[in-house]
Amino acid sequence: MPRNFNLSSLKWKDPRVAMRAVLGVLLLANLVAAVFAFKPFGGGADDLRRDRNILQQQLTLLEKQVAKSKKLVEKIETARSQGDQFLNRYFTDRRIVTSTIQGELEQIAKEAGITYQPTTWTPEPIEGSDTLSMWTINAGCQGTYAALSKFVNLVDKSPRFLIMESMVAAPQQTGQILNVTIKVDTFVKEQATDASPEPEAAEPPATPAAPAAPAATARPGAGL
Repeated sequence: MPRNFNLSSLKWKDPRVAMRAVLGVLLLANLVAAVFAFKPFGGGADDLRRDRNILQQQLTLLEKQVAKSKKLVEKIETARSQGDQFLNRYFTDRRIVTSTIQGELEQIAKEAGITYQPTTWTPEPIEGSDTLSMWTINAGCQGTYAALSKFVNLVDKSPRFLIMESMVAAPQQTGQILNVTIKVDTFVKEQATDASPEPEAAEPPATPAAPAAPAATARPGAGL
């Protein structure tokens, strides 16, 4: 049968016994610290409730961030769509800008009752854009003050986004007819250039067949 363990029977003055006792106390302290640190037996109800609240707050914060990101994406898409609509509506394609704007101004002059004289066009690039430019139209008009006022009003209301930059009027020696030089700005969009290679670019690979001819002429020389 096992003997009863009696602390008084230990020889505490023995260095080995004292060292073992110290090591045992240190081991017990480490075990207690590990239990408090890692909680291997699970936390209490308060700890679990606190962890759940923290996770719930983090989830709510993430949901708000996702909602803000979705709204930002929607605003960007809306702005891009509205920008494209604005360009398509108010900016004229360069391929048809001369005929379209010229026809628009001639029609406005006809409705206003003035004489619209030949024009000159001056393109000016818009800083920061490779596809947009502003064209300045210099034209001469003749008509009465009332007709010219109506012309300016119709130009201002034109759906082609025409801007009357300046107007210089000079009266004639006789009558109420005025000679007017106007400067009108309009905006043009360039079409993207097609970077696809031309069909002739596929022909050069056929040239390597040329070295075959010298090889054929070299055979007779080798037999001589």
